[in-house]
Amino acid sequence: MRTESMTLTMALAFLQRLLLPAVVIAMMSFSGFAQDRGQGRSMVISQYGVVAAESPLAAQAGVAILERGGSAADAAVAANAVMGVVAPMSNGIGGDLFAIVYDAKSGKYYGLNASGWAPAGLTIEHLKAKGLREMPEQGIDSVTVPGAVDGWQKLLDRFGRKKMPEVLDPAIRIAENGFPVTEWVSLIWAPEEDLLRSSDSAAQTFLIGDRTPRVGEIFRNPDLARSLRQIVQGGRDAFYKGEIAQRIVELSRQHGGTMTADDLANYSSEWTDVLSTSYRGWTVYEMPPNGQGIAALEMLNIMEKYPLGDYGLNSTRALHVMIEAKKLAYADLARYIGDPASGALPVAGLLSKDYAATRAALIDTDHANCSVAAGAPAMPAGGDTIYLSVVDRDGNMVSLIQSNYQNFGSGLVPQGAGFALQDRGALFSMDPASPNALAGHKRPLHTIIPAFLENDKTRIAFGIMGGWNQAQAHAQFVSHVVDFHQNIQAAIETARFTKPTFDGCDVLLENRIPGGVRQELEAKGHKLEMHNGFSNLFGGGQAVMRDLAAGVNYGASDSRKDGEAVAELPPQLPVN
Repeated sequence: MRTESMTLTMALAFLQRLLLPAVVIAMMSFSGFAQDRGQGRSMVISQYGVVAAESPLAAQAGVAILERGGSAADAAVAANAVMGVVAPMSNGIGGDLFAIVYDAKSGKYYGLNASGWAPAGLTIEHLKAKGLREMPEQGIDSVTVPGAVDGWQKLLDRFGRKKMPEVLDPAIRIAENGFPVTEWVSLIWAPEEDLLRSSDSAAQTFLIGDRTPRVGEIFRNPDLARSLRQIVQGGRDAFYKGEIAQRIVELSRQHGGTMTADDLANYSSEWTDVLSTSYRGWTVYEMPPNGQGIAALEMLNIMEKYPLGDYGLNSTRALHVMIEAKKLAYADLARYIGDPASGALPVAGLLSKDYAATRAALIDTDHANCSVAAGAPAMPAGGDTIYLSVVDRDGNMVSLIQSNYQNFGSGLVPQGAGFALQDRGALFSMDPASPNALAGHKRPLHTIIPAFLENDKTRIAFGIMGGWNQAQAHAQFVSHVVDFHQNIQAAIETARFTKPTFDGCDVLLENRIPGGVRQELEAKGHKLEMHNGFSNLFGGGQAVMRDLAAGVNYGASDSRKDGEAVAELPPQLPVN
């Protein structure tokens, strides 16, 4: 027995000597390949098209169009139509739309402003006669003409390869058959229960058994499917001149509003040039006013005066400069920006690098400024929204954003139409001296903005939704890519700040920032409100990118939303 035991011991010792080097080598090999990273998911990478949207169904709908030979514009409209079905509180055919299109053949950018105007009869005097002293947040007097459907038509007519029936088919099928409500959508839908109950048609459309739908519950919207079918048959005129328009006008009449058939029939979205600025060797493109994109560009011009890359990602110094730049740019936004059709705006002055230098000099690197005044640029002579982006295999790209403004907009639904009317009129001012003063057939200052970022090797279509969060989130995304060399997925996921107010030192901050930064910012005078993990208060972003040399496309989707980036499959080879 003792001999057998000694033999077994010697055998085990031999095996240990034999196997230990292999184990050590395996551990060293594993350690050598281990990687730590700050992003939660990888980019989607493809030789073919990519669609990044806030719903997997929307992204898949867009990709299906690409796989059938559609363009980036076709896919963007298809994805947007599906988003109106699956996230009806945030967007839909009752809202507005902005898009920037990059056309690979011409090498040019084209801006589309599909924001609607106020009814001709909706004036300051009209509201004052009702006893109002501020713009209503909801109800019929917050409603402006929805621009989305006319925007769809113009995108397809100019840059599409497909027709409306094929592009809207996925949305119609989902609206009829229903879909399981997703996590974020359920969370955002639930607080609007009382608003929806206040209108019979809204309750009939968007409540299930007198309550909002739960996560995973099937929601159907046959009325919206019917409206989309009318658009398929009659194009944009079905919405602005047909039965849908009649339903909108009748709703307005019932609620004592001012919307007329002419307000709808005479509306048209507009193609426009885009604005741009340089940022450390990159070029950033935004839509011109009446949107807030100019604030993102001014903010970047101010940030450029500071070596943020040397400060460190989400360091105290970097965040302090960005927050202070936000206050300066937004003070100018509030003071100077409205509908350019109603008066000359100091766009060139606000984008001047010299002007940015004078604004940047006002930043005290040790103290937060709690009361920021607008500057004096050179004057010219005489918590909702969805965003998606698309790149096709040919390098055409679309950056598209669409919204009802607040959740379910005005809270009003035309009988049997299946969609809520937006409340963009709430953003007008009732101060006659303001460039954003309410007037008939005028467009309000808008929050929703699509964007592009490029250098000689790379082109990125991106956007981050969330009301007044958007311009400041755009500037942070650009800084994450340019100053800190993050890829588009990491740049979207990285913790952000947001300041929803235009005055004071209040700032919202995600708690994924480095340790000690909170205390250091508070020591400078910032009043911080911390939020856990990935909060929708900081908006949700999507992005697609094209590597110009390789012809390879990339997609990214924010963890603050339910969506994803989806790649197109290679074309089928011919069968011999």
